[in-house]
Amino acid sequence: MNQIKVKTLTAESFKEFGSFTDFMNPEGYSLGDFYQDRLRMHSSGNMQMTFSPLLIHKPEKMIVTTAEYHNYTQEGVLCLDDDVIVHVAPAGKEPVPELTEAFLVPKGTMVLLHTGVWHLSAIPVNKELAHVMIVLPERTYHNDCVVVDYPEEKWVEIC
Repeated sequence: MNQIKVKTLTAESFKEFGSFTDFMNPEGYSLGDFYQDRLRMHSSGNMQMTFSPLLIHKPEKMIVTTAEYHNYTQEGVLCLDDDVIVHVAPAGKEPVPELTEAFLVPKGTMVLLHTGVWHLSAIPVNKELAHVMIVLPERTYHNDCVVVDYPEEKWVEIC
């Protein structure tokens, strides 16, 4: 099984996979206390964006056995109450588990994944249960979600 180390989330290290902003400690230009337009999320057509709660449980071991991607949209991930690890692999029609990378995302930081990037649920770091907000166009999980289970020899352990 391939093992990978968790990386620090920086604009440079994450640019291939998406963008992010820290909602708890915003920086840069603002209109007083309003830090406008920190992330821009593309959606094709006239789909409405949805904000969905996701409860994630801390696994005994952090092993990536499955990944998904979306052909027509980005995905926003905001953990509300814990630091999380997000694993990603480059966009493409075929999965590339050997190119998986893992990033430590501080609590309150929203990650916006590029269209096509392979990923799955975030993993809590400190708590047994973390609360995450997922932002996707309506019904993406039904009409634009390709999920692939990796063969065991392609599993990736995050350490």
